[in-house]
Amino acid sequence: MAQQCGMNKEKLRLDKYLWSIRLFKTRSQASDACEKGKVKYNGANAKAAKTVSVDDEYEVKTEGKKWLIKVAALLDHRVQYSEAINYYIDITPAEEVERIRFQAAVFHTGKRMSKVGRPTKKQQRDLDGFMTGE
Repeated sequence: MAQQCGMNKEKLRLDKYLWSIRLFKTRSQASDACEKGKVKYNGANAKAAKTVSVDDEYEVKTEGKKWLIKVAALLDHRVQYSEAINYYIDITPAEEVERIRFQAAVFHTGKRMSKVGRPTKKQQRDLDGFMTGE
C-alpha cells in the first residue's frame, strides 16, 4: 500500500486526514462535520483534533454518501484523487452503495417531467391576455 507521505511527525488530525483524502472539499468542512457528529469512531462521535492511526475505521456522512473507511496510510497534504484513494480502504456495505446508485438513477435523470416547468408560447400569450384584461 501507500507509505507515509510527507509525514515528519507522528500525529495527524482527523479533519486534516479527511480533507487530504478528498472526502471533504475544505478542511473547515471536515472539522464542521466532526463537530456536528457526522464522523464516528467505534460508534462514538469523533472530534476534529483526534489523532488518526493506521487501521482505524471511521463512519463518515457526507452530502452524497455514508462512507465506512479504514485508514491504510497517513496523508497530511492534499493530492490528486487517483493518488488519494490509496490512503484509505472503502469498506462501505454493499446495500449502502446500491441505495446511492438507485437514488442517482431515479432522481437525477437530467430531464424535466412533461408539462412541468416553463409555460409554452400559447400559455404565455393566454396569460398575458388574462393579465391585461383582454
